[in-house]
Amino acid sequence: MLFRIALIIALLAGLASAALNFVKVRDKISTLKANLQEQTDARARAESERASAKAAQEKAEQKLKEVETELATAKTERDSAVAEAEAQRKQAANLAEQLKTLRQDLSDAQAKLVQWELSGFQPGQLAALKAQLRALEADKAELSNKIAHITYQYYRATNELARYVFGEVVPPLPRDLVGKVLVVDPKWDFVVLDVGEDHGVVENGQLLVSRDGKLVAKVRVRSVEKDRCVANIMPGWRFGEVMEGDIVMP
Repeated sequence: MLFRIALIIALLAGLASAALNFVKVRDKISTLKANLQEQTDARARAESERASAKAAQEKAEQKLKEVETELATAKTERDSAVAEAEAQRKQAANLAEQLKTLRQDLSDAQAKLVQWELSGFQPGQLAALKAQLRALEADKAELSNKIAHITYQYYRATNELARYVFGEVVPPLPRDLVGKVLVVDPKWDFVVLDVGEDHGVVENGQLLVSRDGKLVAKVRVRSVEKDRCVANIMPGWRFGEVMEGDIVMP
């Protein structure tokens, strides 16, 4: 009898303990379910916030691209405006310079007009005066050529007369005569000079040849042309080799 009572009491204690454990487990399960629900809700909220943040980021990136595009467009327009302003500034400066030149030309023209009015000449008279001036210049050139030719003939005649009267003489040459050696022939000892009748050179005239201020030789003119002459190197008067470009003078 006592054994049964003890067994019953043990069974009741086990049932009570099992019931107590069941309650504890049920509470833990409820707590775990609540925690799981909270984590699930938090994760859902986090994913929602992440999606919202990603959408906001994409929107911000799109806005940034739009702003960059607008900025590039504005920079291009600014550069174009600056270039156009610089071109207009240069054009304005050019126009101002042209205006200054035109004003100066106008002032010069007005001054010339005043001078023309003060001269008392008519426009038709100016052409006639220019024609007369050209004619006088032509006459002057012709007279200068005639004087040079007559002078040459005079020197030549004087030279011939002196040769007949006094024998071999040295005819005078113009004191300011200066020429250069064009050609040298060392085999036959003659040179070609760049001075002739137009410069007052006559046959048998004598010229000194120099280089760098030093005497090189003396030559005697044998034949004369209009703008050049041929001369022989005189014996005993060679102090060096005559070269093209050497200076000759009386």
